[in-house]
Amino acid sequence: MKRVITIAKTLIFVYYAYILEYRAEIFLWALSGSLPLIMMGVWIEASQGGQFSLAAGDFARYFLAVFIIRQFTVVWVIWDFEKEVLQGQLSHRLLQPIDPVWHHVATHISERIARIPFIVALVALFFLLYPQAFWLPSLSNLLLFCVTVVMAFALRFLMQYTYALFAFWTERASAIEQFLFLLHLFLSGMIAPLEVFPDAVREVALWTPFPYMINFPASVLIGLPVDLGRAFLVMWGWGLFFFVTNRWLWRKGLKHYSGMGA
Repeated sequence: MKRVITIAKTLIFVYYAYILEYRAEIFLWALSGSLPLIMMGVWIEASQGGQFSLAAGDFARYFLAVFIIRQFTVVWVIWDFEKEVLQGQLSHRLLQPIDPVWHHVATHISERIARIPFIVALVALFFLLYPQAFWLPSLSNLLLFCVTVVMAFALRFLMQYTYALFAFWTERASAIEQFLFLLHLFLSGMIAPLEVFPDAVREVALWTPFPYMINFPASVLIGLPVDLGRAFLVMWGWGLFFFVTNRWLWRKGLKHYSGMGA
């Protein structure tokens, strides 16, 4: 365990130092996740007619929560892994005594840490411009939110890394992510809370992994009713499915890998 902790600290410190070289780029990436704030304006305007169960303030808090969640759960491992496989860069990492995936995990965690000052500044600016949306979540909701965000990131990373393993057989594994991102965009709650979906669509969506990566943590943070038992069961179920699939594809893919030096 001590060796594992030492390796993890080393990887995170190394990649954090690397990430800090690109502070301006990190700020631009943080701003690029502002789609939820744009959608907030649309839904606040739509809520004026009183046709939805959420009030204007609820929509503002929900999409602010979505913005925060997106900052901590964005994943790009499929593009990095695809590049490593196609250019043969994976070969030297296979010689190291750790699974190459931990390099990607450390990169993502380090980038999250580097984003925190920008997230805090953008949230403060939001409340300065929209003070009527200010609220303080309860301590229990805040702690549960932190847990759900970590789980959401883990599931999102695992899903995308599983898609990335198809790079062993195709040069455009990222096309899978781009296609499935359409489902993620619609069913995750990024463009609209699931509370405004038709009952039949919402029920189907809740059996997919997508709502639990955005809508579920956002609902927890702002205090909307959630079925915790079902949510954790579905997340663990999909996590187990993608983990088993990932390990199977990894073993098959290594046998198929023919990159430079492999």
